[in-house]
Formats: sequence, C-alpha cells, structure tokens
Amino acid sequence: MAASAIILLVIIFFLTSIIGVVTGSNSLITVPVMFQFGIEPKVAVATNMFGLIFMAIGGTIPFLRQGSIDVRKISPLLILTAISSALGAALVGFVTDQSIKFIVSGAMILVAVFILFKRESGVEQTDEISRRALGLTFILTFLLGVYGGLYSGGYVTVLTATLVAFFGLRFSEAVASTKLINVVSSTIATAVFMWQGLVDYKLGIILGITMFLGGYIGAHNATKLNDVWLKRIFLTTVFVLALKTIYDFI
Repeated sequence: MAASAIILLVIIFFLTSIIGVVTGSNSLITVPVMFQFGIEPKVAVATNMFGLIFMAIGGTIPFLRQGSIDVRKISPLLILTAISSALGAALVGFVTDQSIKFIVSGAMILVAVFILFKRESGVEQTDEISRRALGLTFILTFLLGVYGGLYSGGYVTVLTATLVAFFGLRFSEAVASTKLINVVSSTIATAVFMWQGLVDYKLGIILGITMFLGGYIGAHNATKLNDVWLKRIFLTTVFVLALKTIYDFI
C-alpha cells in the first residue's frame, strides 16, 4: 500500500477514534474506507478489529482512573461478551454486510428514540433494575456480542444505548463500561481472526497505535463532560449515522 494511502487511513482512524469513544460506530466508517483502498473485505474487518483492541484499551484507561467503571456490576456482561464474540467472529463471511448494517441502523434509531422520549434515561441514577430489564440486558448483550465479533460497526453504539435504557446506567457510566466490554469483544474476535489468518499485522499495528491515541484523547475529554452533554452528543451522532447507513443501503 502506498505511503499516501496509509497516511490518509491514519488520519481517518485517528479522528473516528476520538469521536467514537463516546458514540461508537467507528467501523461503519473505517471498514468501508478500507474497502475503497482495495483491502479484501475479510482482511479489512479482521484488521480493523485488531485496531479496535488498542482503541478500547486507550479509551478504558481514563475512565478507570476516574472510577467510572463498576467492574463487578458488569462482570456478567463481560462473560457473555467473551462467548458471543467468539461465535460472531467464527461466522464472518456468512452474513452480508448490507443486511447487517441495515438491521443495526434500525436498532440504533429505535433505542435512540426510546432514550429520547424517556427523558431521565442516562441522566438520573437508577437504583433498582427489574428482572425483565435485567434479562433483556443479558439477551441483548449476548446478541450484540455476536454482531460485535462479526463486524462491530454500530456494536458499541447500540450496547451503550442498551445499558442506558435497560441496565440503569448513566451515560457517563455506560460509555465507560462499553470501553472495557469492547476490549473483551475485540480481543476474542481478533484471536479467532488471527487463527483464520485474516489480520494484516503491518497495517494493523500502525492503525492500532493510531486508534490507541485517538481513544485515549477522546476518553480523556469525555471524562470532563456531564451526562446531559454526553447524551446530546450520543443521540445526535446515532441519528446521523443510522440515517446515513440506511441511505447508503437504499
């Protein structure tokens, strides 16, 4: 790959990592861009997943320092994600990208609308979670983990919305928690991709370092924002990305 192409990829991955720490959906932009540079689809998905490990780690560090992640509370979600991500990565190539992105875009809009009309979601602390909401959180976390291991575009976005809508987390807590969950998801999926020989390590290391820096900077800035502003940024980006993906599909 030409040096100019790598530089352009670095710029795109850096900027999307800064923003994606809060909003998610990096892969809805980065993977199609890799396609445009002639990278074989499966290799693009696998190499992007490799880079996401570093972005998730970079994004997790500032939140851990701030104490925004309740590891004990989300531990069941980490276990579900480890299992489902491996399953998703093993299914790569069996599901078309277009159908997946359309489903995820619809899910993003539905959950975002739910949060938008439930004004206290993500802003006020929820002390009690019903069994129904808890069960729904576990089911959605597992299903999203399959998708996260398969492609990842929009995975963190919908997972963040799920934790806010059903798991009772504030936006700051949900954004922080999904970073650690994504470390697990990306690592498990990448291990499967490595076993399948799909990762471009040379490009992956360059993009991984880039995404680590972008993720760290984005998370560091996000720790300074309150839940109201995180909610505004999240919902605005979700609607724009979801509508764009549907437009591209049509």
